Amino acid sequence: MHVRHATIFSVLLVLFVLSVIVTQKPLFPTRSPPRLINHVNGGCDYSDGKWVRDITATTTTYGEDCPFLDPGFRCMQNGRNDSSFRQWRWQPRHGSCHLPKFNASDMLERSRNGRIVFVGDSIGRNQWESMLCMLAAAVPAGSRIKEKFGKPLSRHKGYLSMVFADYNLSMEYYRAPMLVKVDRLPPTSDGAIKRAIRLDVVPWHAARWASADVLVLNTGHWWNLHKTIKSGNYFTLGDRFNVTTNIKEAFRRSLQTVKDWALTNPRLSKRGHLFFRSYSPSHYRNRTWDTGGSCTDQWDPLTTITSERDQQEHSWINTMISSVARSMRRRHGMNKDAVFLNITYTTGLRRDGHPSRYREPETPSDAPEDCSHWCLPGVPDVWNQMMYGHLVSMGFDMGSINR
Repeated sequence: MHVRHATIFSVLLVLFVLSVIVTQKPLFPTRSPPRLINHVNGGCDYSDGKWVRDITATTTTYGEDCPFLDPGFRCMQNGRNDSSFRQWRWQPRHGSCHLPKFNASDMLERSRNGRIVFVGDSIGRNQWESMLCMLAAAVPAGSRIKEKFGKPLSRHKGYLSMVFADYNLSMEYYRAPMLVKVDRLPPTSDGAIKRAIRLDVVPWHAARWASADVLVLNTGHWWNLHKTIKSGNYFTLGDRFNVTTNIKEAFRRSLQTVKDWALTNPRLSKRGHLFFRSYSPSHYRNRTWDTGGSCTDQWDPLTTITSERDQQEHSWINTMISSVARSMRRRHGMNKDAVFLNITYTTGLRRDGHPSRYREPETPSDAPEDCSHWCLPGVPDVWNQMMYGHLVSMGFDMGSINR
């Protein structure tokens, strides 16, 4: 009897396992990215597609001679001897979803008398510099473009405001890696706590963001143990420290603060176009950025993302950002939809587009490779092209607004 029962149990177990294998869907699809995009007024999903080689791409944009580029983003000048990373364009997968070519002259006219503001970390600055150069390439000869307050472009703290004088257009970048306020604290006796990440307070310059006509927010790369707890940066609510706060919960709380701030600013919530840009993947192979990780000698984009690690890289950040953008739709007080600008899958394929070891002059030879930021011209140009497509579909045009 025991043998017969054991045989029956074994047969049932095999049938059960087979049923699971047959019916279970793959956890990590090899083609399409997660569906986190917010469709705008019936607009397109630009996030799903492929990179197509286009040798004309190098002649239709700006070059490394653009005066607004950070030295660390000028990869060719820093020793990279191929320009293949510039020769790709993004093609959305759905045939009816056309990504319009970026028309800098049109964007300048649409933005006349306006303010376009980028807020976030250094990868947000990557995108800001890309947009500056894309627009500057189309201004008439002799047009004036200058920093409003006379600050040097090498400044990486606070903010910069570049004015296109002939269009009365201000292109601004505000450094705020966490999107909430970070206070430097007096040294403690043990040196354990250095800064307070105030989850319920926006940075001091947020008052200037509120009057933006286009506001692009990005965050994510600093929301990890290395940049927070291990660096002596602890979370606070009100005047209380919480040294045990979970990073994911802290991030969720910070986004709620940003959302509440946006919805209580009448000019932004009623007239502005708000974008939350998704996470920009890095491409360190074998090791991490500080332990010898590398992305050198990568010449072509990936055709698909199959690695479980790559699929999961900070996916929780995108999920939370997407959720916040979705919750700010018109029924919750926004006159225009907040857009989740989903560039993660697109960018995750571009292992070839980083500065890698071709860093800014005078970088020590043993410095870590840069596999987080992007060569310019390069991948962030496509982020701006996607944003342009959304703005056009939403009817963005400062000339039609009565001031």
